[in-house]
Amino acid sequence: MSQRTRTWPFASGIFCAVVATMLAGGLSAQAADPAPKPLKSGIIRFEDAKAQQADWGQMRRYFTGETAGTKDVLTAVAIVKPGKAVHRAHRHAEEEYLILAAGSGTWSLDGRQFPAKQGDILYAEPWVYHGLTNTGTDPMIFVVVRFNSKGVKVPPRPDNRPDEQ
Repeated sequence: MSQRTRTWPFASGIFCAVVATMLAGGLSAQAADPAPKPLKSGIIRFEDAKAQQADWGQMRRYFTGETAGTKDVLTAVAIVKPGKAVHRAHRHAEEEYLILAAGSGTWSLDGRQFPAKQGDILYAEPWVYHGLTNTGTDPMIFVVVRFNSKGVKVPPRPDNRPDEQ
C-alpha cells in the first residue's frame, strides 16, 4: 500500500474533526484488556492499530471494550479495494456509525441502496440491515464506531431472518 493511502485520511481536516467529535463523547481511550475495564483516554496511531488483512482489503482496530457509558465498543478503519465490501449488508444489536473518509461506493440501508461519497456518515439503529460497497476505482476508506450503551437494554432480535443478507 502506498504511503499516501496509509496516511491520507488522517491528514484531512474534515475527517479529523468528524472523528474527534464522535470520540469526544467518551469513546476515546486506550485498547482494553480482555477483562472488562473502562477504556482510558489515549491515542493509537494508524501504524500501531491491529491490522487484519482480507481479500477485500484491510481493517485496523483501534479501541475495543467499554467506556464509562458504553460497552461492546469497536472503533476501526477499513481500507476496501475497488469492487469489494467487508461483508454483505448485515445487522447486529449494536448501534453503528460508518464514516466515509475517502473514495466512493454504495450504501445499503434497510433494504435500499444509495450512492456513497466522501464525507457521508451512515447511522444504523440496532438490528437494521446496513453495509457499504466500494463501487469506485480507488481504495475506499471508512471509519467504524460501533457500541451498545450501558443502562439501555439491548433490543431483542426482531425476527429469525439471518444477520447477513
